Amino acid sequence: MSEGPLSSLDKESRDRIERMFSGCQEVIGIEHLASIMSGGNTHSGDDQLTGYIGLEPSGKAHLGYLILADTIRKMLDEDVNVIILLADWHAWVNDKFGRDMGKISLAADYLCEVFRALLGNPSEGENAGELQFLRASEMMDSGKYWERVLRCSKNMSLSRVRRTFSIMGRDEDSSDHDLAAFYYPALQAADIFELEIDIAFGGMDQRKAHMYMRDVADKYDWTKATCIHTPMMSGLKGPGGRMESFDHKMSKSDPSNAILLDDNSDSIMSKMRKSFLEVGNQNSPVFEIVQHIILPRLGSFTVTPDPKYGSPSVWNDLQDFVDAISNGSIHPLDAKIAVADSLVEILSPISEQLSNNPHLVKSMDDLDGPN
Repeated sequence: MSEGPLSSLDKESRDRIERMFSGCQEVIGIEHLASIMSGGNTHSGDDQLTGYIGLEPSGKAHLGYLILADTIRKMLDEDVNVIILLADWHAWVNDKFGRDMGKISLAADYLCEVFRALLGNPSEGENAGELQFLRASEMMDSGKYWERVLRCSKNMSLSRVRRTFSIMGRDEDSSDHDLAAFYYPALQAADIFELEIDIAFGGMDQRKAHMYMRDVADKYDWTKATCIHTPMMSGLKGPGGRMESFDHKMSKSDPSNAILLDDNSDSIMSKMRKSFLEVGNQNSPVFEIVQHIILPRLGSFTVTPDPKYGSPSVWNDLQDFVDAISNGSIHPLDAKIAVADSLVEILSPISEQLSNNPHLVKSMDDLDGPN
């Protein structure tokens, strides 16, 4: 990150950006942030860096949310004000919970508690290093917002919009019967402009939405936020289908294919035992969990086989761990059990905080309908 737009920055500014974006898979449009660091204007003009992620309130949170929380924490630590947009109307457009706004609102309440738990109850507000929760339904009260939506839709072909449908978890040919779905990318772009965002982030599945936003900005000479994308967690059953469509990703819509943040130790162990791990195949959700969840938090983990098969071993390097399974030094089941034990250690404090609001968790458990 020391070349191109960052080359003119002093070391302190480059280090700050490096810390914020460490662990991200992709950064697009770094020149906006570099300009600010060089003394230029933020999107809002008030010198306060603002980051944002939009999330549909659509069900229980899974391991992938820890990666998003890591990104939020890094930005908070670097004095970015971070907005979590609870995209309730977006969820309605995307047919979540049968378009029941009462259920969607409850899921939004749950998401707030999830991120408070993941982030250790950070300060909330509009200042540097603080977290904001904002519902799309609040922002949409502005007449200016709907003007932006129309502008974000103008001169965009239907085929261009179809190419973004993977951001909703839909195929390109899935929504010809649903005009509202064609407004979804325009809504997401309008969110970024309306909130005057400097750093827009999400998983790699949101890349097309951000590129759509940047196309709109080019049409109107609007500020283009820097866009950062985090790795996607594969479902426990392993990669499948077309990688571009992200139909292999971990999703709360299939609880058996995901580790949910409030899974108890027995559930985590049961799911991990069934997870995909093939000797000699480096593509496994087990390895992704080690790389993105366990090593960043614990630094190392211990594999403890039955004593008659060997002694405990400590691992702090992913490739060494993968190689040990491939050459037979570690049995795949022992590897899965070790990963499960580490996940229990990591998730226990989060699950404990969520249990402090049993009514909310119980209400989420009771929600039915597609999510």
